[in-house]
Amino acid sequence: MSAEATNPDAPSRRRARPRLDLRRLGRAALLGPAARDRLPDAIGHVAEAHRAHHPDADLAVLHRAYVLAEISHRGQFRKSGEPYITHPLAVTLILAELGAETTTLTAALLHDTVEDTEVTLDQVREEFGEEVCYLVDGVTKLEKVDYGAAAEPETFRKMLVATGNDVRVMSIKLADRLHNMRTLGVMRPEKQARIAKVTRDVLIPLAERLGVQALKTELEDLVFAILHPEEYEATRALIADNSSACDALATIAEQVSGVLREAGITAEVLVRPRHFVSVHRVRLKRGELRGTDFGRLLVLVGEDADCYAVLGELHTCFTPLISEFKDFIAAPKFNLYQSLHTAVAGPDGAVAEVLIRTHLMHKVAEAGVVALGSPSATADAEPAEDGERAEDGERADPTRPGWLTRLLEWQRSTPDPDTFWTSLRDHLAEDREITVFRPDGGTLGLPAGATCVDAAYAQHGEAAHTCLGARVNGRLATLSTVLGDGDTVQLLLAQDSTSGPSPDWLEHARTPAARLAITAWLQAHPETAKAPAVTPRPPSAVTADRRAAVGAVVDLPGAQVRLAGCCTPVPPDAITGFHVRGGAVTVHRAECPGAERMTTLGRTPLPVSWGDTLSCRVTLVAESFGRPRLLADLTEAIATAGAAVVSATVEPPTEQRVRHTYTLQLPDAAGLPALMRAMRDVAGVYDVSRVRPPAPSTVR
Repeated sequence: MSAEATNPDAPSRRRARPRLDLRRLGRAALLGPAARDRLPDAIGHVAEAHRAHHPDADLAVLHRAYVLAEISHRGQFRKSGEPYITHPLAVTLILAELGAETTTLTAALLHDTVEDTEVTLDQVREEFGEEVCYLVDGVTKLEKVDYGAAAEPETFRKMLVATGNDVRVMSIKLADRLHNMRTLGVMRPEKQARIAKVTRDVLIPLAERLGVQALKTELEDLVFAILHPEEYEATRALIADNSSACDALATIAEQVSGVLREAGITAEVLVRPRHFVSVHRVRLKRGELRGTDFGRLLVLVGEDADCYAVLGELHTCFTPLISEFKDFIAAPKFNLYQSLHTAVAGPDGAVAEVLIRTHLMHKVAEAGVVALGSPSATADAEPAEDGERAEDGERADPTRPGWLTRLLEWQRSTPDPDTFWTSLRDHLAEDREITVFRPDGGTLGLPAGATCVDAAYAQHGEAAHTCLGARVNGRLATLSTVLGDGDTVQLLLAQDSTSGPSPDWLEHARTPAARLAITAWLQAHPETAKAPAVTPRPPSAVTADRRAAVGAVVDLPGAQVRLAGCCTPVPPDAITGFHVRGGAVTVHRAECPGAERMTTLGRTPLPVSWGDTLSCRVTLVAESFGRPRLLADLTEAIATAGAAVVSATVEPPTEQRVRHTYTLQLPDAAGLPALMRAMRDVAGVYDVSRVRPPAPSTVR
């Protein structure tokens, strides 16, 4: 059977609602259904919890689902001896307390019937409709997942696809795992450890990403107790020894309530004790704990604007710790979480962490996607007869989180199961996300440590293959630049759709989507991945008469005139000349440091002017982001402008930036501005300038 055995004595986290007596529910289940005009006593608690969130819910379908589940499971028992019906009842109650809608609860009651009894999917479909049938089928497939190492890649791919098609499937699975973890005590220690490790590595991260904090925190505590029993006992003893620690928080809560009343803000101020794992983490971070470290204050208000009003009052009337402030309302987390986080110090110096959110935000923070209800209920279109499947066979789910959509996209393009599994584990291991802003005001959610490469693929998908660089907070940056929370990123794409990523990009990609897209492109273009380092093309210079090419005239008969290589003057630059060895005259730009040095050494400047010769020689420096075919495109632009390459130098790339230096022969100096514009228009080039002569060194 899919459900694990029960151990009523297993340690569990204290809950606001008392734990139900599953043995009593089991005895009630064995008595069979109650009278037709009322729900059976065994699901009375489910009905009560459901009506608390959905007052107008029709409970008749729950009645029918319970009767079918009870009859189907009658005679089956869990390993601890309780009637098996207690398991689907407990799973349904967990979801009912989170606010799940009736369809989800119906599927939760029936989630083991198809796998463990004679009930078929066709019977479920006929009795409860296509939507309940789809959920039961999805959970049944997840129950068959083999968590062994050899089967992990493909089985978790199925789990991911099932979750993406309808997040309620994973909601039921998480509630199922929570109840099994609560009742894991009679299992062999090695099996407990195996189940706990899978829960820790996969299901808890999925609960975090689906925003179901209520399930995630309890699962963390249960896993903590199994995998780290000594630390668990130490933490439990620490909490027991400080049972009155939250009194200090209660005092601050009263002060906060008074401040908000005086300000005319209607708010509910609660003290939320930390769960075991949270206390353990705080103790590792801060060492010795104070009374206020064992919990946090939760302030609930009606509207978003009230959250900021509360924040203003707290920061005005108490001493705020600015480093602890985080605004997850303006920039929600990737798992739908919204809240204001701050910390304030009371008059006695006690520091309290404060969470400020609306009642709706609190519901979503606790229940995540469970609180969003049925995807079909929020869809714009009418439900399709085939279970709301889109044209590609995938169910339309407007409640699907953006991160899940991205995971589904890259898993489709990853046929290799090992690559998929490695990427999935790396993604789930990310426990922190940053939010970066696009120039149009939109946002991108990325894992901490993400670079511009990740931002490019998150925003543009496969079009990011042509990305040349980025502007981060208005400044040019390489694709390897690591982004910070709140940065503004503008991605620069080439117009040439044939260009692609460099193998070096893989060193800077953190997200699975970016790594898989880059790898796929490189595999499809092996010549790029194996291409040798770029070397300059052989000079395509034309041999020209040196005197004719110079174009500068000096009033010295027979003197050989040459242009200085340090500044390469061209018409109409202001120029000056100096005598050099051999009777020649070297012509410099007037502002050239070399000319200044000649004057300092006592050389007499000679008057020089430009003659009628239009041709000239100039040295230009092009700065660009590295990419394939860049050198070819630049030399093509130079040739198209009518210039000849006398020499070219390409410096080794530094942080994906490349510096090209060209000495060019122009047929007409007037064409220099147009040539520089043509070079700047080449994809990847962000600056073209005349060579800048080095500043003269000062000898002391």
